[in-house]
Amino acid sequence: MDTLYSYAGNSVYFFQAILAFIGAYALIMVWRRASNTAFDDEDEQNEFLAELEQALSSRNYSGAAELAAGDRRTLPQLALFAVENRDLGYAQLRARVAERFQQDVMADIEHRLSWVGTAIKTEPMLGLLGTVMGMMGAFANLASGEKVDPTRMAEDIQFALITTAVGLSIAVPLMVGLASVNIRIRKMEDLTGTGLSRLFETLKRSLPRL
Repeated sequence: MDTLYSYAGNSVYFFQAILAFIGAYALIMVWRRASNTAFDDEDEQNEFLAELEQALSSRNYSGAAELAAGDRRTLPQLALFAVENRDLGYAQLRARVAERFQQDVMADIEHRLSWVGTAIKTEPMLGLLGTVMGMMGAFANLASGEKVDPTRMAEDIQFALITTAVGLSIAVPLMVGLASVNIRIRKMEDLTGTGLSRLFETLKRSLPRL
């Protein structure tokens, strides 16, 4: 029985460590993705849009495509997609660009955020499982009918408390990090949405068919 509890206890620690790594990794990747896909601020984005608008206003579509192709951030790539598919109707083009943004950017971010959420929810549950297992070991020691080993009982209770503390210690920083990342994602969405609105206004003027 002691061996069984030992294996079970080590398994709880192992899964807590794995989930902590997965949650932290996913959080870092989302932070990097949100940072690398948007302009640092609105002024920098306006500078890009001013150059793009100049090319589109003169109907220099090849120049506009070249300008957008040289920047791997989200708005330039969506602008490149819009310029290359400018023969579509206005409503259809807007829908396709929005769909592209959702598939290429937001779907990946949401997928990684789901792993962070899973880690946040599961870590305390694993801690609770460790608590139950530790208390089961302590009560098994009391119910053995033999002389109670206070050292072993203390180890069982200590295990119960440590797993709970570890679960909370991992979940709380992940929750704080997730809140911070969500703020950054909303800023990225707002900035990109503003840029897309301005882009489509320019396209509507330069392409009468739209």
